[in-house]
Amino acid sequence: MASSSIRMGVDIGGTFTDVVLEVGKQQFSTKVLTTYKAPEDAIIDGMKQVCEQADIKPAQIEQIIHGTTLATNALIERRGAKTALITTQGFRDVIEMRSESRFEQYDLNLTLPEPLLPRQQRYTVEERVSAKGEVLIQLQRAEVETLVDQIKDLGYESIAVGLMHSYLNDAHEKLIRDVIAEKMPNVAVSLSCEVSPQMREYERFNTVVANAYIKPMMKSYLGRLGGQLKNEGVDCSIFLMHSGGGIISIESAAEFPVRLVESGPAGGAVFAAHIAARYGLDKVLSFDMGGTTAKICLIKNQTPKTSRVFEVARTYRFKKGSGMPISIPVIDMVEIGAGGGSLAHVDSMRQIRVGPESAGSEPGPACYGRGGERPAVTDADLVLGKLDPDNFAGGSIQLETLSSAKALENVLGDVLDMDAQTAAYGLCEVVDENMANAARVHAVENGEDLAEYTMIAFGGAAPLHAGRLCEKLGVERLLVPPGAGVGSAIGFLRAPFSFEANRSVYMRLSAFNPVVIKNILSELETEATAFVRSCDSDAEIVAEYKAYMRYTGQGEEIPVILSAEQAMNPDVQTFQTLFEKDYISLFGRAVEGMDIEITVWSVNSTTLPEAVEPIEVLSGKEKALVNGKRRIFDPALRQTVEATVILRVDLEDGEMVHGPSVITEDETTIILPSSRQAICQSDGCIDIELQV
Repeated sequence: MASSSIRMGVDIGGTFTDVVLEVGKQQFSTKVLTTYKAPEDAIIDGMKQVCEQADIKPAQIEQIIHGTTLATNALIERRGAKTALITTQGFRDVIEMRSESRFEQYDLNLTLPEPLLPRQQRYTVEERVSAKGEVLIQLQRAEVETLVDQIKDLGYESIAVGLMHSYLNDAHEKLIRDVIAEKMPNVAVSLSCEVSPQMREYERFNTVVANAYIKPMMKSYLGRLGGQLKNEGVDCSIFLMHSGGGIISIESAAEFPVRLVESGPAGGAVFAAHIAARYGLDKVLSFDMGGTTAKICLIKNQTPKTSRVFEVARTYRFKKGSGMPISIPVIDMVEIGAGGGSLAHVDSMRQIRVGPESAGSEPGPACYGRGGERPAVTDADLVLGKLDPDNFAGGSIQLETLSSAKALENVLGDVLDMDAQTAAYGLCEVVDENMANAARVHAVENGEDLAEYTMIAFGGAAPLHAGRLCEKLGVERLLVPPGAGVGSAIGFLRAPFSFEANRSVYMRLSAFNPVVIKNILSELETEATAFVRSCDSDAEIVAEYKAYMRYTGQGEEIPVILSAEQAMNPDVQTFQTLFEKDYISLFGRAVEGMDIEITVWSVNSTTLPEAVEPIEVLSGKEKALVNGKRRIFDPALRQTVEATVILRVDLEDGEMVHGPSVITEDETTIILPSSRQAICQSDGCIDIELQV
């Protein structure tokens, strides 16, 4: 990646917008409350603050990398454009019928999530392409023209086109786009053959509908952002973080906004991978907790685990299968509604429940004094002594402890006969156990033992809860890097330019065709590389190849990584050996005598990652300077303890801190439980381990 001396990373979250400015090796950062109605306003505000800190003018910024939850939130809150779907006759209800999988098998009253588009906004044309790409029923242009004439006066802002097996033959989808362009030139169009050229029509149709649904909004937002920045004198390149952990151009982002789903959390995973590389850690649990959600990701060999399908807007206790599947390249992580703004209530069984509903930044938790009346996680943290009411977000927000106590008593305490502190303890234990359980399940699903992992915690709320999470999970080592409060925004500045191209072409190993395979992977590499070249025309680009494989008859595939040599000189025995090795590592044994099939091919073109200098780990030599004392509640001991308060900025290399302690900084607070001790490493990381 071409390096710029002045670069800015921006992450719009559900509660805060994080802005990080790098001037050479110096870093300046701030957190400002997200402005929902005009998200670009918070960016401009944050930009001015960091530029003032660095004593530069906005016009001197040379590159901006941006990630956002706007796309995800629009899908969750159903705030997209009026959208139509045009599909093959007989397949109008695919996005409503979903798949045969029941995410809660024994719930007789199971309610499936509503599709993104109601039935009256879904239209059909008479055409059919076979599973081999052959045209069985030719699409007639006259029929398309008649249909477009019928819908053009219905006020649609965007149209999704998803036809059967168009990933193998896209001629009919492109014909529909041509007709729409002639008759409805101002309407946005998304084709499934471009957005997600993969088999499985439910996932593909959902993905193209989601892309079309958010396309006008994201295009408008990106245009407004560019205009506002120019008004401030900023005329540099703007790039967007995508959900796969790389960077794409603003033009590509506007065309394929569905790839921005999970772009903020992806930046966090890249940030954690960068820290893991610095410390030579091969097994890392990335823990990112912000104001709205908590994200947990496994990072092996300094590379985040990736997937090609992601579910957004899960509606049923965050169970897999209860959301909208989006088939895009994505960093594989588990996400739960457990952030600083997550709201608590008592359910019908008199149990404390937390999330997924969040107070966000408007009105925010009760302690913000902006009208919030229900207790959030931040309110519990404040009542338990974890937060300093006078020094939250660098002192920019004054917290009201009495408002937090009142909300906790009114909503939880009065129902359960608890005082404010006990209610706060219960709330925090519930949210911490929710996160710990999500991490356990994610690890089990991937065949991993978390006791072998090191946790890296970042996000405004994560350092407050990470120590307790380690106690629950049996994780012995925890790293809290410098800039943890704005970790995702820093991750944007560490990410390579990349783009992943996918295509479904079915092939059994018994009918292995090396020529076809080589052609597919070469075409995908050309497509992916062209996207990366549009961002950085000079950088060295490398390609990563994958084949998604399974035993014949199975429902799901596993990704098998191929080297360049294996991709360009395909050999059937090599493919079988690679698949069986990965299959055995996941499931314990191979299946003898069954044919193996490949369903999806993938090539990710990427610029080379930023070089990482390894760190020499220091052992603690002396105690740090104590700034004061504070009483905090230690949930492991179930009692209030007196903790030392230490300013992170005062810590010098190799200095040691013993728990219980509170290490404070402008953007977050690290809670060091009684069971832990910490050492300040030479790069500023707080390295937390069990007390000796």
